[in-house]
Amino acid sequence: MGQTKNSLYPLFWQHGEKEEELREEIGKMQEGGIGGFIVESRPHPDYLSYGWWRDLEVILSEAERRQMEVWIFDDGAYPSGLGGGKVKALYPEACKRYIAKRQIDAQGPLPGASFQIAPWLEEGEALYRVIAGKRAGGREALEEGSLVIVISQSGETADTLAALRESKARGIRVLGIVNVVGSSIAREADACLYTWAGPEIAVATTKAYSAQLAALYLLAMKFGRVRGVLTDTEFRSLSDSLKCLPDQIELLLGQKQKIQRFANRYLGARDIFFIGRGIDYAISLEGSLKLKEISYIHSEAYAAGELKHGTISLIEDGTLVVAVSTQPELYQKTISNIVEVKARGAFVMAVTNEENKAVEKVSDYVVYLPGTHPRFTNSLAIIPLQLFAYYVALGRGCDVDKPRNLAKSVTVE
Repeated sequence: MGQTKNSLYPLFWQHGEKEEELREEIGKMQEGGIGGFIVESRPHPDYLSYGWWRDLEVILSEAERRQMEVWIFDDGAYPSGLGGGKVKALYPEACKRYIAKRQIDAQGPLPGASFQIAPWLEEGEALYRVIAGKRAGGREALEEGSLVIVISQSGETADTLAALRESKARGIRVLGIVNVVGSSIAREADACLYTWAGPEIAVATTKAYSAQLAALYLLAMKFGRVRGVLTDTEFRSLSDSLKCLPDQIELLLGQKQKIQRFANRYLGARDIFFIGRGIDYAISLEGSLKLKEISYIHSEAYAAGELKHGTISLIEDGTLVVAVSTQPELYQKTISNIVEVKARGAFVMAVTNEENKAVEKVSDYVVYLPGTHPRFTNSLAIIPLQLFAYYVALGRGCDVDKPRNLAKSVTVE
């Protein structure tokens, strides 16, 4: 098949190929006029194995050496249009050297916030998401004129601060999103966006996390308006929806007794799993983190589309699975995942939007979210997950404000 110069082409490889064979194959692609390639992020069940990640690192490093473009997609679904230079559902662990125009560094609970806002920025701009602690020693290639956004509640997080300093040393402008006024990140960043959440005494963040999401929403909205991605009417609509979030959160807090009764059933649970697709996976990560932080129950969050790749083997009779489903275009796929875990004996708690009544037929317990703009549903979805974690921890006699082994600010790498 003839290819135009600098076209993109899917790259397939056999797991376990020798490094030199992978590099040779990429070289042949370039010689044939292919300027870049598309990589499916998990083409087979053993995608998590060390060998597979080693393969991907080799591929990315060779692509960088040859100045070829690499597109990595999450659900194995190639988009119909490949133009525009956008990055979709990029895996931060897999792409340590991806050339991009935006980078978000975060640590602790904050990667969940950055993952949720990333799809917004991706719609009008190339974006690269990195967990700060996983970037140490990496040499991410950033173009001149890039912006690095660092997110930290305390403004003192060591890994995030290191990312800030390295970025500035390389001539990259840095925007800090922090809560603590006068913190190191606030002082050293080129610009700072304060979240103004006020002092947060509890080690496990709740209100600071919600405030960070709001700040990121505003930032993405501003980018969209300036770049012409959002019309003035769309911007006003989003602004009005954002202003309604506090009242909608109050409605969810009104369900706390119902959530407490449900939480009391799982005080002795050994494992609790969270699943979601797209940005619902990001909120699942945060919900799972809250639960393990303060209740000491083993919990993990999984991308729902990955269940059949191995993680479904962890489901056994009576296992609680919390399914987050707030994206209308993914309702049916998430319902299919719920059916899969139910068939293996799981008890399912679903968190979804008011109109998704179909989920009742396959779930054991449902928390419905008040209606809001689809962009903001995860600001609401986190509330019942935080309440669930709180009441499980409280029922187990745990110190919810000062969990064991944790500190409010992580000041060492």
